[in-house]
Amino acid sequence: MQNLTRPALLYLKAALFIIAGTAAAALLIAQQPRLTTALLLGITVWAFCRAYYFAFYVVERYVDPSYRFSGLSSFVRYLAERRRSP
Repeated sequence: MQNLTRPALLYLKAALFIIAGTAAAALLIAQQPRLTTALLLGITVWAFCRAYYFAFYVVERYVDPSYRFSGLSSFVRYLAERRRSP
């Protein structure tokens, strides 16, 4: 499988992620229409965005500038290898 490189397809992919996330959030809030549900959903999204930022920006820029991650599984392998190395 080749990587997507065409900007139009990359924008389409981003739009589909936004649509899927918005639909899932709307359905969850419609199922449990409470303020606490909306707040917890917002905190969940924010926290995972920050964790993703940490995995791909902070680690590459400040912790180990020589390593490049290709996805979350690559980051997990990187962490496992670092723990095994003395």
